[in-house]
Amino acid sequence: MTTKILFASNKLGVITNEQLQQMLNQHNLGKLISSKKTDNGAMGQTMFVHSSKGEFVLKGNPLFPGQFEEEHFFVNNISGISDVPVPTPYFIGATNSYFSWSYAIMPRLKGKHLNDIEVADKLMSEDKIQIAESMANTLLQLHSWKVDVCGEFNPNTKNLSEFKEGFTIWLFNRIRYWVEDAKKYSKITLGDVNWVENVLQESLDAFDQFDTPTFVMGDFKPGNFLILYEGHEWKISGVFDFTNAYFGDPLADLIKMLTMYIDHNELDVAKHFFKIYMTRTDEKEQIIQRLKVHMLMQRTLDWGCAKAIGAVTWDEDMSFSVWVEHYLKTMEELIREIEQWEFI
Repeated sequence: MTTKILFASNKLGVITNEQLQQMLNQHNLGKLISSKKTDNGAMGQTMFVHSSKGEFVLKGNPLFPGQFEEEHFFVNNISGISDVPVPTPYFIGATNSYFSWSYAIMPRLKGKHLNDIEVADKLMSEDKIQIAESMANTLLQLHSWKVDVCGEFNPNTKNLSEFKEGFTIWLFNRIRYWVEDAKKYSKITLGDVNWVENVLQESLDAFDQFDTPTFVMGDFKPGNFLILYEGHEWKISGVFDFTNAYFGDPLADLIKMLTMYIDHNELDVAKHFFKIYMTRTDEKEQIIQRLKVHMLMQRTLDWGCAKAIGAVTWDEDMSFSVWVEHYLKTMEELIREIEQWEFI
């Protein structure tokens, strides 16, 4: 289920102090001091819990069966193979007398979100460059986890399930599905569809040659990591929410941050982020073709979502293909401007 796109939300609902104390007792986590629903986080699934033994995050009412078992698998493995700070120990609690749903309880990590107003408004250019470098190094650590096949974790078998149709077909069909879905909420012309198919065909060889199945977080964005200024430098102080994780092409994890930088016209920061990542990774084959497809995938989702909920921030008359192509071209120009890269 990790690779299913989830827009629905199972919220926590009303939770009493008595319920929270019972949960804390179950895991020997001390006496309840206070609790608060999170401002950011997991579709209304999360709550901060402060006890006599520390700060914790409660995540409950799973979006799908096995959500917390999957996240437990990813958190444990990442903590074992990297220095990336993740919420461990990650305790899972079954449905019981005090909650009507299963839950996970984990340590609250230090730091602030990059998009928190109190942080974002104070960042200077050099701060943003330093944070971008820390993000790139964090992704490099996450992407050091290699496996034998592209696929997703199956919480029922506790094993990796390979994409039956192969990674390329799985990815391309995923894009086609969401382009078709976007027709429910917006105008997608035959020209748009043909343009999408052309982007896919131009990258077909790049993906057919891809043979290094790698951990992909699937949702690396400001809402899912924390930053902290410590020891005269900015660093990533926490990464969490692995609901969308799978094993495939790691370049997919660069897209949400590249998109943010393009939208904010912070191309110098984007270049630094990308340069640090690409100069330290082995994944340098046909990167532009691969990144274009991953950008197409993300922008298709963003287009459909914005059109569906009335949150369009661009010219309503702009066609789908013209809107997406702006990001593809900007990203390609950004990459090609970085001089003396042997892999370009």
